[in-house]
Amino acid sequence: MKVGITLPQFRPSSDPALAAVRTAEDEGLDGVFVFDHIWAIGQPDRPARNVWPLLGAIAGETERIHLGPLVARVSLLANAVLVHNLETLHRMVGNRLIAGIGAGDRLSKAENVALDLPFPPVDERIADLREVALAVRALGITTWIGGTSDQVHAAAVADADALNLWDVAPDRIAAVSDVAVTWGGPVPDTVPATTDLLRRLAAAGATWAVCAPPYRSTSDPVSAVRIVTEAAAALR
Repeated sequence: MKVGITLPQFRPSSDPALAAVRTAEDEGLDGVFVFDHIWAIGQPDRPARNVWPLLGAIAGETERIHLGPLVARVSLLANAVLVHNLETLHRMVGNRLIAGIGAGDRLSKAENVALDLPFPPVDERIADLREVALAVRALGITTWIGGTSDQVHAAAVADADALNLWDVAPDRIAAVSDVAVTWGGPVPDTVPATTDLLRRLAAAGATWAVCAPPYRSTSDPVSAVRIVTEAAAALR
């Protein structure tokens, strides 16, 4: 199982995120991933670094590690623009790019409203999701579809390389047999507990674990990332 992290992007500056990226690359993690939100869910007063310029900065800071959005949401951008953004990143980093894409849900609807963007019914968003996935895979880009609904699961089986499940228990992963599964979610604030979680995810069949380190429990993002790097090293 490969192990990656999400970044501390809900900050006034991109510096903490780039420090986390450099630590992840230097200390052997497999990937770094960026949320596609204009604020932290449920916290519209918190700042947020935009997914696309931050991914561009990461591309320039790294040589080895995988990177991508987790997940880029249809409805925030026109489908063609979303595909173009991913194609541009692919030209920059090649097969290091992983395109996580999703349909959005009731928790993210408020962001569309704030930006005066439509939030179409779920069937339309799923259709857009599948259209984007097909176009991105046709470019040779590894594609994950993220979400827990049956419709998203079916889209991942048909049109993606993996289904990404956020913050689910390992037995939820073990129950999926028709598509590869990647996991994402918060991890504990100690190395032993995080190591135990990673072992259980690997045993359940996850091909990736994308860990959200406990950034808010420390003022130093690097120390939070090192909880994950040390836990991942214990699995090897």
